[in-house]
Amino acid sequence: MLRHHTEIKYLGRSDYQETWVAMKDFTNRRDSETPDELWITEHKPVFTQGLNGRSEHLLNPGDIPLVQIDRGGQVTYHGPGQLVLYCLFDIARLNLGVKGLVASIENSVIHLLHDYRIVANTRPGAPGVYVDRAKIAALGLRIRKGCCYHGLSLNVEMDLEPFTRINPCGFPGLAVTQLSEYGVTDSVEQVGYRLADILTGNLIEKKSGSTGS
Repeated sequence: MLRHHTEIKYLGRSDYQETWVAMKDFTNRRDSETPDELWITEHKPVFTQGLNGRSEHLLNPGDIPLVQIDRGGQVTYHGPGQLVLYCLFDIARLNLGVKGLVASIENSVIHLLHDYRIVANTRPGAPGVYVDRAKIAALGLRIRKGCCYHGLSLNVEMDLEPFTRINPCGFPGLAVTQLSEYGVTDSVEQVGYRLADILTGNLIEKKSGSTGS
């Protein structure tokens, strides 16, 4: 079993930059005894550009602000009706590499979608989760001192139009989709707690398997 439990917190609709600062502060202050945390939230409309982001992928932002941030990846969009799950994990303590963590997150989303009777998959070289070749979940992390922050976004029931103003995650013409298009009526909060439970369960299984306990 994991030595430390994971605290799941629901933030409601939060300010993107304030939440980003809070993630960095949490990561800077944590020590070997600090429990991991998962933050469930959604944001007002904002484009975020990762460390490797290229300006040509921002096509026509209009009145939606752009924030340059410290995660990996290209540009994506966050807005009301989209679940954002911030993953504040001590990955060294979990005995997980970055690839293992990414796989655990992606597989947890696929598990969640399977529970909703939606067939989903990953794509080589394109982190995230896809349904019928359309992206439904995006992923971006920052690793510092053996710990991670940022996390994933999952489209629940939102206005998808802003994705047409960018090349989502750096892929021109990439289609995007959301849970509501497949008949899911759960709220962002409900989906967030379900996904958080699945992800923490997967991490416990991986930890138990790596220690033989």
